Amino acid sequence: MEVKLTSPVDKKDLASLRAGDRVLLSGPVYTARDAAHKRLTELIAQGKTLPFSLPGSVIYYVGPTPEAPGQIIGSAGPTTSGRMDAYSPTLLDLGQPVMIGKGNRSREVVDAIVRNGAVYLAAMGGAGALMGACVKSVELLCWEDLGCEAVRRLEVEDMPLTVAIDSRGGNLYESGPAAYLESVR
Repeated sequence: MEVKLTSPVDKKDLASLRAGDRVLLSGPVYTARDAAHKRLTELIAQGKTLPFSLPGSVIYYVGPTPEAPGQIIGSAGPTTSGRMDAYSPTLLDLGQPVMIGKGNRSREVVDAIVRNGAVYLAAMGGAGALMGACVKSVELLCWEDLGCEAVRRLEVEDMPLTVAIDSRGGNLYESGPAAYLESVR
């Protein structure tokens, strides 16, 4: 199934998604990798305001390359999501409904996804130019000292993604290989 999804996201719009569904995402998306996640959770621990509101937000694990002249953004391929696993449950528990990255997630993250009715969307690794072409505008929000890992607000249109882990815990990283093995028997 292919679904159009617009952020900010209402969790009720995620309930019907299943692992393996294709999603075309439009709207604001925030970039944050491990260094930014560490800072976000430090702000939370200190009771300080975050640079963006977590409820309804989509965080993309990306550190875009510098843009060429005349471009909005450079290559914007996903980074390995496991580096955010220590921080993700906290953000999910505070209302973040959608994460975008690549690679499987820890049991703690899957449990937090289910507990919060969230989803984890996978971006195609190695397709950074395709992902970058979906970005219509970029705004630096904070932590410029992190370089490509600074937090940015991207406005995206029809970014192609796949539901990797759905709100019920359906996990494409488990069901995909199992289905393949069944098909070759």
